[in-house]
Amino acid sequence: MRLKVAIIDHLGAHGSSHHFYLFGQAKGLLANDTDVHLYTNSNTINPCIDNLSFYQFYSNIFNRKNKIISFFFFLIGSLKSHFHARYKNCTIFHYHLFGSSVLVLFNMLLAKLLFAKITITIHDVKSFSSESSFKLYSRLIYFFSDTIITHNEYSFKEIIEKNTSLSHKTSIIPHGNYLPFIKIKEDQKASRIKLGIKKEKKVLLFFGMIKKVKGLDILLSSLPKVIEKHSSLVLLIAGKPWKDDFSYYQKLIDELSISKYCKLDIKFISHSDVPYYYSAADIVILPYRKIYQSGVLMMSLSYKKPVVVSDLPSFKEIIDDNRTGYIFKSESSLDLSRVINKALDNPKLLEEIKENGYNLIASDYKWETIGKQTVDAYLKINYFSKK
Repeated sequence: MRLKVAIIDHLGAHGSSHHFYLFGQAKGLLANDTDVHLYTNSNTINPCIDNLSFYQFYSNIFNRKNKIISFFFFLIGSLKSHFHARYKNCTIFHYHLFGSSVLVLFNMLLAKLLFAKITITIHDVKSFSSESSFKLYSRLIYFFSDTIITHNEYSFKEIIEKNTSLSHKTSIIPHGNYLPFIKIKEDQKASRIKLGIKKEKKVLLFFGMIKKVKGLDILLSSLPKVIEKHSSLVLLIAGKPWKDDFSYYQKLIDELSISKYCKLDIKFISHSDVPYYYSAADIVILPYRKIYQSGVLMMSLSYKKPVVVSDLPSFKEIIDDNRTGYIFKSESSLDLSRVINKALDNPKLLEEIKENGYNLIASDYKWETIGKQTVDAYLKINYFSKK
């Protein structure tokens, strides 16, 4: 008997590249004889994947000016999604969690009322923006989940550290690649012209939501020592700041006198423009202070770009230093300077690392394999429900 799964996710394309993850997950499940119904928001374009049932029941839910109105539309979208999924005989409802969320918890309660089995993928074990509500929400979310998926050993250990009883229903399934959903722009010169960058420059890219935890200040502080050796350098910063405040970083840029070496696109980067940024880059820098998983890392490798990452456990589970990427000591701007200079000093090794990183992502992070692992996690639900 085929499994029938409802993936219910109100974020969709609103969550940066998160919709590609949803599409990949759906694609992988479909390749493993599973019926998939994907429920998301009206901003997310139908990926037109064969045999995928796609619905846009969430609309007008990102109205920042009036949270009551936003929640009202969220409520309507959730009720429509859940009752429709049950009407379609979906027995497993799959959710995605970044930190803690009362909205996801609300959806899980709806699923329980409809006698569905619940799977949740934990992308961030803890919230980087709000700790106050985390403990209560996370305990309830873990309690109501029939099976839990996390992306790596580091996240798994943190989940079960104070919740050892969760180990039996938690599976480690990696984040897949973005290869089915992106188109690599081979013409770097054209991409740089579009972005206003001279073709002869060496371009470092910092991409994505700008938060303190992502360590942009560490990267900025490392730049003067890189410029000493590589004056034909541009740091391309592309992304929207958390709570729309870039003032701290702008002050640091001014204090370090590096403004002429920085190209700032401080805004939400539209999905259609993302390929130009990766095409223009020579190296992508991820100087994060803490991370559980990184869509930017998977995106960078999928775009065939070499990466420099901090020595965090979740990064080290994917990146092999000097083979599939470069690793520097977390929070050390001095060591980051050293590693960037090392990468720029050896173009031949940089090219090898680029190829190795791409081959890794293409071979070891296929959605078909991830789909099989996810189905295996679903089957645990049936096992435990019979005990």
